[in-house]
Amino acid sequence: MPATFTKSALMLSLMLGLGQAHAAQTDVNALAAAHGIPHPAVIAHRGASFDAPESTAASYKLARDLGADYLEMDLQRSKDGVLFALHDNNLQRTTDVATKFPERKDSPANAFTMAELKTLDAGSWYNKAYPDRARATYAGLKILTLDEIIDIAQANPKHKPGLYIETKEPQLFPGIEHDLKAKLQDRGWLSPAGSKLAKSELGVGQGKGKVILQTFEKNSLELLQKEMPQVPKILLLWVGEGSIEPKSKVTFAESGEKDKNVFYGKQEPKSDAEFKQWVDFAKAHGAIGTGPSAKLTKGGDQSYSDLVQPWMNQYTHDQGMLVHVYTVDEPVDFEKVMAAGVDGIFTNRASELLKFYKRPASASVDQVLKNNGF
Repeated sequence: MPATFTKSALMLSLMLGLGQAHAAQTDVNALAAAHGIPHPAVIAHRGASFDAPESTAASYKLARDLGADYLEMDLQRSKDGVLFALHDNNLQRTTDVATKFPERKDSPANAFTMAELKTLDAGSWYNKAYPDRARATYAGLKILTLDEIIDIAQANPKHKPGLYIETKEPQLFPGIEHDLKAKLQDRGWLSPAGSKLAKSELGVGQGKGKVILQTFEKNSLELLQKEMPQVPKILLLWVGEGSIEPKSKVTFAESGEKDKNVFYGKQEPKSDAEFKQWVDFAKAHGAIGTGPSAKLTKGGDQSYSDLVQPWMNQYTHDQGMLVHVYTVDEPVDFEKVMAAGVDGIFTNRASELLKFYKRPASASVDQVLKNNGF
């Protein structure tokens, strides 16, 4: 074959390849826009929880005023039926429950009334865990109700973030999907399907994409779709019991690994087909995207199975779905997952991700915290 023909053929093939990649990117942008979801999306995981105690007013106000697109939360229900945000079922890691209610310290959070939960200090633990980021004003911060987080999201006239809400272990809270719908409806957060306000100057918390619902549970996805068919939904993915079946049957206890996250990072789906069937289930039951885990460069307690390999993201995009990866905090990993083709990132470090996306906040983390009384 003549060299000139080979070069021409190569150039043509490269141009076609670039054209296809550009078209695919445009399609994903259009898909996100159709749902009213910023692309790429900055999802503040439990608020700006690197710089302030997770799921507290400090964390959510900081994320809001830095310019995050979404305030992310794990939703639970108190003994007396109030919806509130807390990640763990148990209160010991992030509150002083062992001091306030020593005889009930091992009880699940949903065994407490909201009034009891409000007596707990949900900020001082952070100062002990992260002395380099401690602030005296974090002591005494309270567990927040969903109502209070909505109030925070709405309070900045210049930027109103959306809400990214997980039904946390929904089997513990039968009917929570219905309760969530009732609350969002009552607060005016269920936009009509035709709303075109999502990309307004005030941010995402204005129109169609103002709420995204997320869950690891297939059953909860089905219930969320039944209750709120018009609201975007994400099926969260990881490799392990109750989710994607792993290739290896060896448990952590049997593995000999000392670090759970090193163990998780080695887990792979049983097969390509196993991964695809979870994406297909999500699509068939109303999800507009998936929320897969990532394996982080430096490891750590947020590092899990690598479920954002380029072929996985491409398969998800081919089904007309978005990919929002959890939970990524370092620029080296921002770069890696974006290159692999994700459409948004759950992060504890909203300030760093906004910088990475060339959308830096107008004030420093310290200044924003001070502006909010912290």
